[in-house]
Amino acid sequence: MSYISAIKDGFKLVNSRWQLVLVQVGMMFFNCIGFFIMVGIPLGIAFIIFGLDLTGIAEMRDIFSVFRNPADLISKYFSLVLIIVASFLLYLLLVATVGLYVFSGSIGIIGRSITEPAFRFNMHDFFGEAKRFFFPLMWYTGFAGLIFIAIAFGLGILGGGIGMVVSAAKGQDSTLALFLGSFFYLLLVIVGLAIIMGVLSVTVFGIAVLYFKRTGAVRSFSESFRFLRDHQHAFWLYVILFVGYILVSFLVMLVIYPFNLIPLIGPIISFPFQILSYIVQGYLGLVILAAIFRYYYDSELQSAGPAAGPIAPGSIEDEDTSPSPEPGTGTIPPLSGPREEGL
Repeated sequence: MSYISAIKDGFKLVNSRWQLVLVQVGMMFFNCIGFFIMVGIPLGIAFIIFGLDLTGIAEMRDIFSVFRNPADLISKYFSLVLIIVASFLLYLLLVATVGLYVFSGSIGIIGRSITEPAFRFNMHDFFGEAKRFFFPLMWYTGFAGLIFIAIAFGLGILGGGIGMVVSAAKGQDSTLALFLGSFFYLLLVIVGLAIIMGVLSVTVFGIAVLYFKRTGAVRSFSESFRFLRDHQHAFWLYVILFVGYILVSFLVMLVIYPFNLIPLIGPIISFPFQILSYIVQGYLGLVILAAIFRYYYDSELQSAGPAAGPIAPGSIEDEDTSPSPEPGTGTIPPLSGPREEGL
């Protein structure tokens, strides 16, 4: 499947299921309301109940002097700090849960739209898909997060080693130290970007594996790595989609940013554009997901024939090649609920 065909199919799929974008917008408003309820209201109650007085801060000529001795500030307003931290952590947990739930439903709708082209969006199926894929996606996200933490740790060690080499070179020759520092840090940036892009592509294609083959977190990631190793063009498709997303987001930011510079009314004018930018970014994110799903489905599943070997247990069954198939059977049977496997 060509890149252009995958991207066009991604746009076509999301345009025909445009309600997914509205769900993204609804989640944004839910998060805003949740912040007001879970962080803003407890903060107001803390001021009333504990009689906290921050007028001294407002009267200070140098606001940064407050943070020169944070121990005094925390001890004086310990109740306020405790309430803010607890409320904010609870809010982050809520946002992460809702975001993962909505993303699970979006995955289910996009994947089902590919296997069942006649399928149309409805909220009942959306919630059903979200409920079905929430825990598998949670385990998969946790596993991918651990991999990214390990990569960050490894790059940090390499950066520390480069710093030691540069420091040792400074004792010999400053010019040599400057050259080695520039060379090794540039090499570290290039290697780091290549590793991160590779792991990101494996992670995104692993979501497609998670849906279509119904495997667990570790196996989905390894299957995605195998797919990208055998279909290296898939990696460049992800790079194209990722770069396009960054460029469009940057252009949208360039349009919005000048409004923020207008005194007083700038933030008010830019607010509708902020919402529009969120809609655009959510729409493009869904298009990327749909294009990746379509490319994986056509390259790995539709093209797999009888000689492709047995499919892993728990995955979708291949096309029925028996002499007398039952009337009405399709290439891939209707998907059943996934096995909610852990790591």
